[in-house]
Amino acid sequence: MQLTVDGIDTFVATGGRDFDRSLPAVVLIHGAGFDHSVWALQTRWFAHHGYSVLAPDLPGHGRSGGKPLATIADLADWTAKLIETAGATKAKLIGHSMGSLIALETAARHPDKVTGLGLIGTAAAMTVGPDLLKAAEANNTDAIDMVTIWGLGFRAEIGGNLSPGLWMHSGAQRVLEKCKPGVLFTDLSACNNYQGALAAAGQIKVPATLVLGDRDMMTPLKAGRMLADAIPLSRTVVLRGAGHTMMVERPDEVLAALQ
Repeated sequence: MQLTVDGIDTFVATGGRDFDRSLPAVVLIHGAGFDHSVWALQTRWFAHHGYSVLAPDLPGHGRSGGKPLATIADLADWTAKLIETAGATKAKLIGHSMGSLIALETAARHPDKVTGLGLIGTAAAMTVGPDLLKAAEANNTDAIDMVTIWGLGFRAEIGGNLSPGLWMHSGAQRVLEKCKPGVLFTDLSACNNYQGALAAAGQIKVPATLVLGDRDMMTPLKAGRMLADAIPLSRTVVLRGAGHTMMVERPDEVLAALQ
């Protein structure tokens, strides 16, 4: 569906069912350079099991208009406005990578709007290497290659897709290639510059589940555990052999953890 959120024409996937504000809401927030399509399986499950689903393309991403927002704080405030615009009062927030930082900061800044957190591929600090930042700033295809290679686990690179005939590596590349110029760089810079994760974690009053991969090269397991230790009501699920994009690589196990 289309919503106007803070003046931005926004595409929001709802998992194949109309958004029903009388049901508990779930918001799924994608990572840097991606869009709602990374949640294709999870959105449908939640929408068909008693939840209303909002999986937006963040500003400047996918089918949404506007320019990408430059900070995690701005994205968190925008997410709170998304919930309000959709007609919900509160929602569980599920975020991947950059989306996990957005979910965390939203819960800290707008606690009245958040009922719980699911943080996937997350970390206490999301430092981005200078070579990746430089390539993204130049809109060089090397940035797409780095994100794809580092973002997918071993099984994803040799096949492993639950849908026969689909290759995860190529699918990730196609989504990143559709990014407007500057979007990936803005997203990566927002992650790199965000220093508030541990402070936000200490303010969280709702249950949080962290789903971490022990072969994650972008947000290493150790950094995820550090964030988990700072969240009072947290539980951690470690997926053995999983890389960074767990909701695509290991969708059933991620869904089981979030339930």
